[in-house]
Amino acid sequence: MSNPIRLYMSMSLDGYIAGPDDRPGQELGRAGGRLFNWLDDRESDGPSGQVYREALATGAVISGRRTFELAGRWQGDHHDGVPIFVLTHHVDDGDVPPGHARFVTDVEDCARQARAAAGDRPVLVHGAGAAQALLRAGQVDEMEIHLVQVLLGGGRRLFDHLGGEHIELDLVRRLEDRDVTHLRYRVRRPEEAA
Repeated sequence: MSNPIRLYMSMSLDGYIAGPDDRPGQELGRAGGRLFNWLDDRESDGPSGQVYREALATGAVISGRRTFELAGRWQGDHHDGVPIFVLTHHVDDGDVPPGHARFVTDVEDCARQARAAAGDRPVLVHGAGAAQALLRAGQVDEMEIHLVQVLLGGGRRLFDHLGGEHIELDLVRRLEDRDVTHLRYRVRRPEEAA
């Protein structure tokens, strides 16, 4: 696959991607910053540096609306001026996202636009809502889960609203680093799961 749609997400062992009460001014929730300690090694030559560089080599971003807003809309530039496709249920009249961002209300159209914009590079996915919508629509090809050795005990879960569909995964890479295990999974298509 020349340009997979790949979810990148830090997650606690109990499945949380943010602590309780995530909101503006406390974007990662209470104690949620703990999930991103591995980024202290993002400039290293080790596994965390490798994964970080791969994320920044993507050619487009798909973000959920909530993530986009909590991130201050990234001031219109997530990284290197790549297009940002914000998956949302509704767009208010006059709400024009900044810079390289645009709103998209249809999941499959969002995936199609992001793949086309990314060229031969992967598409990075941010946000639980976007990830769940893309997974339900069969549009996620890979998941890079940065599994952190902590139990947050509450907050926002990554896989809460997937519906009743069974999704099979193949572990294709495992990288251990200080305070994190980077796990890359390939999402099997329904015809492969049998």
